[in-house]
Formats: sequence, C-alpha cells, structure tokens
Amino acid sequence: MKILYCKKCLMPNSRPRIEFDDNQICNACRHSDDKYLNIDWKKRKEEFLQLIEPFRSNNGSWDCIVPWSGGKDSSSIAHKLKFKFGMNPLLVTFSPQLPTEIGNLNREEMIQAGFDHIFFRPNQKIHRHLSRRFFIERGNQKIAWDAGVNTIPIQVALKFQIPLIFYAEHGESEYGGRVLDETSGKMRNFTEVLEHQIGDDPRNWVDDVVTFTDLSPYIYPDINDISKAGVTAFYFSYFFKWSMLENYEYIKSKINFHTHPGGRTLGTITNFDSLDDKSDNLYYYMQFIKFGFGRAIRDISRTIQNNQMTREKGFELAIKYDGEYPDEYLDDMLDYLSLGIDEFNDIIDKHRNPEIWKKENDEWMLRYPLE
Repeated sequence: MKILYCKKCLMPNSRPRIEFDDNQICNACRHSDDKYLNIDWKKRKEEFLQLIEPFRSNNGSWDCIVPWSGGKDSSSIAHKLKFKFGMNPLLVTFSPQLPTEIGNLNREEMIQAGFDHIFFRPNQKIHRHLSRRFFIERGNQKIAWDAGVNTIPIQVALKFQIPLIFYAEHGESEYGGRVLDETSGKMRNFTEVLEHQIGDDPRNWVDDVVTFTDLSPYIYPDINDISKAGVTAFYFSYFFKWSMLENYEYIKSKINFHTHPGGRTLGTITNFDSLDDKSDNLYYYMQFIKFGFGRAIRDISRTIQNNQMTREKGFELAIKYDGEYPDEYLDDMLDYLSLGIDEFNDIIDKHRNPEIWKKENDEWMLRYPLE
C-alpha cells in the first residue's frame, strides 16, 4: 500500500476507514467544507432547542448525561447545557488509566462551578491486566478503556432513567471515517459504536485472570434494552459548528482551565487537548507506529480543516513534532504495564506495519514520509 496524504490537510490514507476522492481530498476535509459553506447553523440551533425542551427538568432532577473527561470539549458542552440552555446535566466519567494532576484540577474546577458528577474507577487488578495484555497483543493498552468509556454512561443512563445523552463530536464525520447511515452524525448509532469504537466483544476477554463477572464495566448494554428505555444519544457537533480550539477558548473563559505546563503536549502542537491521562502519550505513539501518523498530524489536520492554520505551516510543525517518543510519564507507564524498557521497546517494534516502515542502517524509517 502506498501512503498518500490529503492535499488539503495532512491526514494519510492509512487512517482507518478514511476515504479520499479523485482529487486526493479526504472526507474529513469535505465535511469541513460543508460545515463552513452548506450548513444553516441557525436552523440547527433551533432544532436543538426544540429537541431539549421536552426533556428539561422542572423538579431538579438530572435531565441529560454528558460523558465527561474533564477536558475542553466535554466541559464546554456541559457548561453550555447548564448555563446557556438551562439543562441540568449529570457528568459521568470512566476513569483515565493513569490520571494526571492537570486532569484532576480541571475536573475539580468544573465541579466547583456547579455540577453533579459520577466518577467510575474499575477494578484496577483487572484493568491493568487487560491493559498489559492488549498492549502486548494489539499494541493498544486502552482497548478495555475504550469499551468502558463507551459503556458506563449508557449503564448510568439506564440505572437512573435519564433518557438523553450528549456526546461531543461524531468522529467518523469530523475526522474521516465510514458513516453507517445519514443520521449517524446527529444521533449516536449504537451499532456504529460497537463496530468502530469498541470493535470487540469483552466477553471474549475471559482468561486465567479475568472472569466473566469482572467484565461488567466493559459489556455494552443490549441495544434492545437501550431502545426500550428510550435512551437516545446525540452529538453536540451536529447542532453547533465543531472546533477543538474554539471549545478550549470557550471553557478557559468560564473556568480556570489548566493546560500543559511545558507549553505543548509531547508529540503535538497543542497544550490543551487530552491532558487527563498519562497513558495518552503511548496511545498516540502507537497510532504513529501502526498507521504512520501521530498526534501532531491528527491535531494539525483538524486545525487546517477549521481554517485556523495553513497546510504549509502545518507541514512545518508536523515534521518537527509528529511521532515523538513517549518519554513523558514513561516510568509511570512501564510500572503500570509491568514492563522493562527493553521489553517495552521490543513490543512497540513488533507492531510496526511493514507496509509503512522499513529499516535502514539499523534505524526505522517511514516508507512514505509526509509530503
């Protein structure tokens, strides 16, 4: 497979499920053109206001759930729902694998601003075992976390009979992917979640350490039960033009939102995104190992798509920062995964895609570097 890069942003065709047109423009950029040229956002806002009205609480009970990391996107959504639109959201967090001080501070800032919050932390013996297992087997220590972060908000919605959930953006539309049907960008398609975001049945994870009863936090509720309870999830990005930079600017104007003290996060250009988990540096580095693009290309492409950076400037920054080795929090990750540094690096190299990487003079090189 020859790696091609979008002519408008920097995203390669090695991103899972992305599509390029005949002009080598990715479907995320085409979606971005729609956002700025073809969508009537005033009409979308009116649709949103009509949507939430029947759910609005009149007795102080929670009327919606926001799956919430404490980051800029979910925090801006929660803040707008409560203070701009008069809703009473319950914030639900599936714990980061290795919570950072910055993430803890930002969550506390929001809670102090006036929110109710459920923080779910799974059995750490099981979660760490699954993280180590999946890092070794699949090069992704966050597979169980991906399942939990999708599952727990739905379980809470069913438990507390809260029928309305607001997620952030529809990633398959915003960033290039396969959209299952025309409503997927608006309403969360639970089949799409199972296929694209979880991608596995946790009941298959039983082994000599993990029992079936250990897997409750990861097993998605039956879709028929979700439907019967009337639980519906929507994407905020359908109703309001989505921009991670604008979300950050909004929330920092409302609370004391903390950013990376080093001025930028390792491997990228931003200091305000994905700050809550020490595990994220490795997660994005393994994306680079398996697909040939890292966190910088991810963030830069989104910035270009929102007309906040030129491709030329993005190219310069991507060459400088993309694919940086995950030194920050490395000791924490080695301890969490119970690995020595040599074994850790050997596992990383075993997950290099040979269609993307080659070895020259005992050094790994991309076969098709950014162009």
